[in-house]
Amino acid sequence: MSATHTRPSAANASALAGYAHALLRIVASYLLLTHASAKLFHVPHIAMFDGLPLVSLLGVAGVIELIGGVLVLIGLFTRAAAFVLSGELAFAYFIGHAPKGNFLLPLLNQGEPAVLLSFIYLFIAAAGPGAWSIDRRR
Repeated sequence: MSATHTRPSAANASALAGYAHALLRIVASYLLLTHASAKLFHVPHIAMFDGLPLVSLLGVAGVIELIGGVLVLIGLFTRAAAFVLSGELAFAYFIGHAPKGNFLLPLLNQGEPAVLLSFIYLFIAAAGPGAWSIDRRR
């Protein structure tokens, strides 16, 4: 290590972690909002959501994803919204993916996104919103 190279301080590392945490919150919410948008507004178009009744499991899931996704994206009521989303995504895995078989291998039942997002939202519920959030400014 050269004399001009310095290690980041703990404060700098902590600040960077807060920004990385916020980026995780924002990107996860954006990805979830694309699911909500496909279900409720057909953008992007996914044929299986054509004619989806709002009062159905997938319709209600879309509403929860839309409202919760926006709240977590902007960082408002983040912990509560993330907790609800974590549960909704776990429910989606157990109802929509696990019955296809290979319960312990989400790769084989197309459940990886639901499992991963469920745990990301569980982390956000426990750790809070990170930087760049309305909750942090309140």
